Amino acid sequence: MAQTENTKRTTKHSSKQNKRHGTTAHGTTLRRTLRREAPSTVGLLVDEQDFAAMRRYRTFPFDDHTAYLHQVEGLLKALAAQGMHTTIALFDPEDYAEFCAESGLDADTGANRSRFTAEIAAAGATVAYTGQRLTDVIPVLVSRAVRQATWEYATLLLADLGACVDCGQDIGRAAFDRASHLLMRLLETAGPGTHHLVCSTPTENDQLLAVLHTHRDTTGPARLDTSEGAEFATVLAVAIALESPGGVVLRTSAPDSPDRVHGWRLAHGTLVPLTAGEVFNAYCTDAETGEPVSPESGVEYCAGFDIGADEAERHH
Repeated sequence: MAQTENTKRTTKHSSKQNKRHGTTAHGTTLRRTLRREAPSTVGLLVDEQDFAAMRRYRTFPFDDHTAYLHQVEGLLKALAAQGMHTTIALFDPEDYAEFCAESGLDADTGANRSRFTAEIAAAGATVAYTGQRLTDVIPVLVSRAVRQATWEYATLLLADLGACVDCGQDIGRAAFDRASHLLMRLLETAGPGTHHLVCSTPTENDQLLAVLHTHRDTTGPARLDTSEGAEFATVLAVAIALESPGGVVLRTSAPDSPDRVHGWRLAHGTLVPLTAGEVFNAYCTDAETGEPVSPESGVEYCAGFDIGADEAERHH
Protein backbone atom coordinates (compact mmCIF):
# COMPACT_ATOMS: atom_id res chain seq x y z
CA MET A 1 0.00 0.00 0.00
CA ALA A 2 2.83 2.39 0.92
CA GLN A 3 4.52 1.53 -2.37
CA THR A 4 1.30 2.28 -4.23
CA GLU A 5 0.99 5.70 -2.53
CA ASN A 6 4.60 6.49 -3.40
CA THR A 7 3.95 5.53 -7.00
CA LYS A 8 0.91 7.83 -7.08
CA ARG A 9 2.90 10.71 -5.61
CA THR A 10 5.75 10.15 -8.07
CA THR A 11 3.35 9.98 -11.02
CA LYS A 12 1.53 13.11 -9.88
CA HIS A 13 4.84 14.97 -9.44
CA SER A 14 6.07 13.86 -12.87
CA SER A 15 2.79 14.96 -14.42
CA LYS A 16 3.17 18.43 -12.90
CA GLN A 17 6.75 18.65 -14.14
CA ASN A 18 5.76 17.54 -17.65
CA LYS A 19 2.97 20.13 -17.79
CA ARG A 20 5.34 22.81 -16.58
CA HIS A 21 7.82 22.00 -19.35
CA GLY A 22 5.20 21.30 -22.03
CA THR A 23 6.01 17.62 -22.40
CA THR A 24 2.54 16.22 -22.00
CA ALA A 25 1.10 14.15 -24.84
CA HIS A 26 -0.93 17.17 -25.84
CA GLY A 27 2.19 19.38 -25.82
CA THR A 28 4.07 16.88 -27.95
CA THR A 29 1.23 16.85 -30.46
CA LEU A 30 1.23 20.64 -30.60
CA ARG A 31 4.97 20.73 -31.23
CA ARG A 32 4.61 18.20 -34.01
CA THR A 33 1.90 20.37 -35.54
CA LEU A 34 4.14 23.41 -35.30
CA ARG A 35 7.01 21.45 -36.82
CA ARG A 36 4.87 20.61 -39.84
CA GLU A 37 4.00 24.30 -40.22
CA ALA A 38 7.64 25.43 -39.95
CA PRO A 39 9.13 25.58 -43.48
CA SER A 40 12.37 23.76 -44.24
CA THR A 41 15.14 24.78 -46.62
CA VAL A 42 17.66 22.48 -48.27
CA GLY A 43 20.82 23.91 -49.85
CA LEU A 44 21.77 21.87 -52.91
CA LEU A 45 25.19 21.37 -54.48
CA VAL A 46 24.10 20.77 -58.05
CA ASP A 47 27.35 19.73 -59.75
CA GLU A 48 30.57 17.81 -59.12
CA GLN A 49 32.71 20.97 -59.03
CA ASP A 50 30.71 22.60 -56.25
CA PHE A 51 30.58 19.30 -54.38
CA ALA A 52 34.37 18.90 -54.61
CA ALA A 53 34.83 22.43 -53.23
CA MET A 54 32.84 21.54 -50.12
CA ARG A 55 34.85 18.39 -49.43
CA ARG A 56 37.72 20.51 -48.09
CA TYR A 57 35.67 21.07 -44.95
CA ARG A 58 36.26 18.41 -42.30
CA THR A 59 32.66 18.53 -41.09
CA PHE A 60 31.17 17.99 -44.56
CA PRO A 61 30.09 14.37 -44.29
CA PHE A 62 29.89 13.24 -47.95
CA ASP A 63 32.57 11.96 -50.33
CA ASP A 64 30.51 10.98 -53.39
CA HIS A 65 28.26 13.38 -55.30
CA THR A 66 25.87 10.73 -56.58
CA ALA A 67 25.38 9.32 -53.08
CA TYR A 68 24.91 12.87 -51.80
CA LEU A 69 22.14 13.58 -54.32
CA HIS A 70 20.47 10.29 -53.39
CA GLN A 71 20.51 11.26 -49.70
CA VAL A 72 19.15 14.72 -50.45
CA GLU A 73 16.30 13.26 -52.45
CA GLY A 74 15.52 10.89 -49.60
CA LEU A 75 15.44 13.79 -47.16
CA LEU A 76 13.11 15.78 -49.42
CA LYS A 77 10.72 12.84 -49.69
CA ALA A 78 10.75 12.34 -45.92
CA LEU A 79 9.96 16.00 -45.28
CA ALA A 80 7.15 15.92 -47.84
CA ALA A 81 5.71 12.80 -46.22
CA GLN A 82 5.47 14.75 -42.94
CA GLY A 83 3.41 17.41 -44.70
CA MET A 84 6.16 20.02 -44.51
CA HIS A 85 6.77 22.77 -47.05
CA THR A 86 10.35 22.52 -48.30
CA THR A 87 12.32 24.95 -50.44
CA ILE A 88 15.45 24.01 -52.38
CA ALA A 89 18.14 26.69 -52.73
CA LEU A 90 21.29 26.68 -54.83
CA PHE A 91 24.33 26.33 -52.53
CA ASP A 92 27.40 28.05 -54.00
CA PRO A 93 30.68 27.22 -52.18
CA GLU A 94 32.38 30.49 -53.24
CA ASP A 95 29.49 32.58 -51.97
CA TYR A 96 29.49 30.52 -48.77
CA ALA A 97 33.21 31.15 -48.16
CA GLU A 98 32.69 34.91 -48.74
CA PHE A 99 29.66 34.93 -46.45
CA CYS A 100 31.63 33.30 -43.61
CA ALA A 101 34.65 35.56 -44.13
CA GLU A 102 32.55 38.74 -44.11
CA SER A 103 30.55 37.59 -41.07
CA GLY A 104 33.55 36.31 -39.10
CA LEU A 105 32.14 32.78 -39.03
CA ASP A 106 33.86 29.41 -39.07
CA ALA A 107 33.01 27.89 -42.46
CA ASP A 108 33.73 24.36 -41.24
CA THR A 109 30.53 23.88 -39.22
CA GLY A 110 27.15 22.46 -40.11
CA ALA A 111 25.42 25.25 -38.18
CA ASN A 112 26.94 27.94 -40.38
CA ARG A 113 26.14 25.99 -43.54
CA SER A 114 22.57 25.94 -42.30
CA ARG A 115 22.69 29.67 -41.54
CA PHE A 116 23.99 30.44 -45.04
CA THR A 117 21.28 28.26 -46.59
CA ALA A 118 18.62 30.25 -44.75
CA GLU A 119 20.19 33.51 -45.99
CA ILE A 120 20.26 32.50 -49.66
CA ALA A 121 16.72 31.12 -49.48
CA ALA A 122 15.49 34.50 -48.28
CA ALA A 123 17.04 36.43 -51.17
CA GLY A 124 18.20 33.93 -53.78
CA ALA A 125 16.78 31.60 -56.40
CA THR A 126 14.71 28.73 -54.99
CA VAL A 127 12.38 25.94 -56.08
CA ALA A 128 9.51 24.60 -53.96
CA TYR A 129 9.67 20.82 -53.56
CA THR A 130 6.38 19.15 -54.40
CA GLY A 131 7.55 15.58 -54.91
CA GLN A 132 9.27 16.07 -58.27
CA ARG A 133 12.45 14.17 -59.13
CA LEU A 134 15.70 15.88 -58.19
CA THR A 135 16.91 15.53 -61.80
CA ASP A 136 13.95 17.71 -62.80
CA VAL A 137 14.55 20.23 -60.03
CA ILE A 138 18.22 20.93 -60.82
CA PRO A 139 17.83 22.54 -64.29
CA VAL A 140 14.96 24.72 -63.04
CA LEU A 141 17.00 25.83 -60.03
CA VAL A 142 20.07 26.61 -62.15
CA SER A 143 17.94 28.54 -64.66
CA ARG A 144 16.43 30.67 -61.90
CA ALA A 145 19.85 31.35 -60.43
CA VAL A 146 21.19 32.45 -63.81
CA ARG A 147 18.16 34.69 -64.34
CA GLN A 148 18.62 36.33 -60.96
CA ALA A 149 22.35 36.85 -61.48
CA THR A 150 21.69 38.38 -64.90
CA TRP A 151 19.04 40.72 -63.49
CA GLU A 152 21.27 41.80 -60.58
CA TYR A 153 24.23 42.45 -62.89
CA ALA A 154 22.10 44.39 -65.40
CA THR A 155 20.55 46.43 -62.58
CA LEU A 156 24.00 47.38 -61.26
CA LEU A 157 25.10 48.42 -64.75
CA LEU A 158 22.11 50.73 -65.08
CA ALA A 159 22.56 52.16 -61.59
CA ASP A 160 26.21 53.06 -62.29
CA LEU A 161 25.46 55.12 -65.42
CA GLY A 162 24.52 58.24 -63.49
CA ALA A 163 22.72 61.28 -64.90
CA CYS A 164 22.60 62.69 -68.44
CA VAL A 165 24.97 65.65 -68.80
CA ASP A 166 22.46 67.47 -70.99
CA CYS A 167 19.16 67.10 -69.13
CA GLY A 168 20.17 65.67 -65.75
CA GLN A 169 17.82 62.70 -66.10
CA ASP A 170 18.92 59.36 -64.66
CA ILE A 171 20.15 57.40 -67.70
CA GLY A 172 19.44 53.97 -66.24
CA ARG A 173 15.88 54.88 -65.24
CA ALA A 174 15.21 56.50 -68.63
CA ALA A 175 16.56 53.40 -70.42
CA PHE A 176 14.36 51.12 -68.32
CA ASP A 177 11.28 53.24 -69.05
CA ARG A 178 12.14 53.12 -72.75
CA ALA A 179 12.65 49.35 -72.66
CA SER A 180 9.31 48.87 -70.88
CA HIS A 181 7.61 50.97 -73.58
CA LEU A 182 9.19 48.88 -76.37
CA LEU A 183 8.20 45.64 -74.64
CA MET A 184 4.58 46.72 -74.20
CA ARG A 185 4.35 47.85 -77.83
CA LEU A 186 5.86 44.55 -78.98
CA LEU A 187 3.37 42.51 -76.97
CA GLU A 188 0.44 44.64 -78.14
CA THR A 189 1.32 44.30 -81.83
CA ALA A 190 2.27 40.60 -81.66
CA GLY A 191 -1.39 39.63 -81.52
CA PRO A 192 -2.92 36.49 -79.97
CA GLY A 193 -0.97 33.32 -79.28
CA THR A 194 1.72 31.97 -77.00
CA HIS A 195 4.84 34.12 -77.28
CA HIS A 196 8.44 33.30 -76.41
CA LEU A 197 10.75 36.33 -76.45
CA VAL A 198 14.53 36.40 -76.14
CA CYS A 199 16.63 39.55 -75.69
CA SER A 200 20.42 39.41 -75.90
CA THR A 201 23.11 42.06 -75.69
CA PRO A 202 26.88 42.00 -75.15
CA THR A 203 28.54 43.84 -72.27
CA GLU A 204 32.17 44.31 -71.34
CA ASN A 205 32.20 41.20 -69.16
CA ASP A 206 29.41 38.97 -70.40
CA GLN A 207 26.64 38.27 -72.89
CA LEU A 208 23.35 39.14 -71.19
CA LEU A 209 20.31 37.06 -72.06
CA ALA A 210 16.70 37.40 -70.92
CA VAL A 211 13.71 35.21 -71.74
CA LEU A 212 10.03 36.06 -71.45
CA HIS A 213 6.98 33.80 -71.89
CA THR A 214 3.56 35.36 -72.47
CA HIS A 215 0.13 34.37 -73.71
CA ARG A 216 -2.54 36.52 -75.25
CA ASP A 217 -6.09 35.51 -76.07
CA THR A 218 -8.00 36.99 -78.98
CA THR A 219 -9.31 39.58 -76.53
CA GLY A 220 -7.54 41.22 -73.64
CA PRO A 221 -3.87 42.06 -72.97
CA ALA A 222 -0.96 39.64 -72.88
CA ARG A 223 -0.49 37.71 -69.64
CA LEU A 224 3.05 37.58 -68.34
CA ASP A 225 5.03 36.93 -65.19
CA THR A 226 5.90 40.31 -63.68
CA SER A 227 9.38 39.23 -62.55
CA GLU A 228 10.20 37.84 -66.01
CA GLY A 229 8.92 41.06 -67.54
CA ALA A 230 11.12 43.17 -65.28
CA GLU A 231 14.18 41.04 -66.03
CA PHE A 232 13.55 41.26 -69.78
CA ALA A 233 13.08 45.04 -69.66
CA THR A 234 16.25 45.43 -67.57
CA VAL A 235 18.43 43.56 -70.09
CA LEU A 236 16.84 45.49 -72.96
CA ALA A 237 17.47 48.72 -71.01
CA VAL A 238 21.19 47.88 -70.77
CA ALA A 239 21.35 47.57 -74.56
CA ILE A 240 19.55 50.90 -74.92
CA ALA A 241 21.67 52.74 -72.36
CA LEU A 242 25.02 51.39 -73.61
CA GLU A 243 23.93 51.61 -77.26
CA SER A 244 25.21 48.06 -77.69
CA PRO A 245 24.16 45.78 -80.59
CA GLY A 246 21.25 44.12 -78.82
CA GLY A 247 18.55 42.09 -80.48
CA VAL A 248 15.12 40.62 -79.79
CA VAL A 249 13.60 37.45 -81.20
CA LEU A 250 9.89 36.60 -80.93
CA ARG A 251 8.51 33.12 -81.49
CA THR A 252 4.75 32.79 -81.62
CA SER A 253 2.78 29.54 -81.36
CA ALA A 254 -0.92 29.22 -82.16
CA PRO A 255 -3.22 26.22 -82.68
CA ASP A 256 -3.37 24.68 -86.17
CA SER A 257 -0.60 26.87 -87.58
CA PRO A 258 3.20 26.73 -87.82
CA ASP A 259 5.32 28.65 -85.33
CA ARG A 260 6.37 32.09 -86.57
CA VAL A 261 9.73 33.64 -85.72
CA HIS A 262 10.32 37.40 -86.00
CA GLY A 263 13.41 39.45 -85.17
CA TRP A 264 14.61 42.99 -84.46
CA ARG A 265 17.90 44.72 -83.83
CA LEU A 266 18.25 47.61 -81.43
CA ALA A 267 19.38 50.92 -82.90
CA HIS A 268 19.09 54.46 -81.48
CA GLY A 269 16.74 53.36 -78.73
CA THR A 270 14.22 51.55 -80.91
CA LEU A 271 13.64 48.07 -82.37
CA VAL A 272 14.40 47.96 -86.09
CA PRO A 273 12.76 45.01 -87.92
CA LEU A 274 15.04 42.39 -89.48
CA THR A 275 14.32 40.91 -92.88
CA ALA A 276 13.12 37.32 -93.17
CA GLY A 277 16.58 36.34 -94.45
CA GLU A 278 18.29 37.98 -91.48
CA VAL A 279 15.94 36.19 -89.08
CA PHE A 280 16.65 32.86 -90.80
CA ASN A 281 20.42 33.42 -90.63
CA ALA A 282 20.28 34.44 -86.96
CA TYR A 283 18.13 31.48 -85.97
CA CYS A 284 19.95 28.91 -88.09
CA THR A 285 23.55 29.76 -87.15
CA ASP A 286 25.41 28.33 -84.16
CA ALA A 287 26.23 31.32 -81.95
CA GLU A 288 29.51 29.79 -80.71
CA THR A 289 30.94 28.19 -83.86
CA GLY A 290 29.26 30.23 -86.59
CA GLU A 291 28.35 27.00 -88.36
CA PRO A 292 24.93 26.69 -90.02
CA VAL A 293 22.19 24.86 -88.13
CA SER A 294 19.36 23.00 -89.84
CA PRO A 295 16.07 24.95 -89.77
CA GLU A 296 13.26 23.49 -87.69
CA SER A 297 10.37 21.91 -89.55
CA GLY A 298 7.01 23.58 -89.03
CA VAL A 299 8.60 26.97 -88.36
CA GLU A 300 8.23 30.08 -90.52
CA TYR A 301 11.06 32.62 -90.40
CA CYS A 302 9.44 36.02 -90.88
CA ALA A 303 10.55 39.63 -91.03
CA GLY A 304 10.09 41.72 -87.93
CA PHE A 305 7.14 44.08 -87.93
CA ASP A 306 6.75 47.73 -87.00
CA ILE A 307 5.74 47.89 -83.34
CA GLY A 308 4.64 51.52 -83.52
CA ALA A 309 6.88 52.74 -80.70
CA ASP A 310 7.27 56.42 -79.92
CA GLU A 311 10.49 58.08 -81.00
CA ALA A 312 13.28 57.57 -78.48
CA GLU A 313 14.66 60.44 -76.42
CA ARG A 314 18.43 60.62 -76.74
CA HIS A 315 20.79 60.90 -73.75
CA HIS A 316 24.55 61.48 -73.81
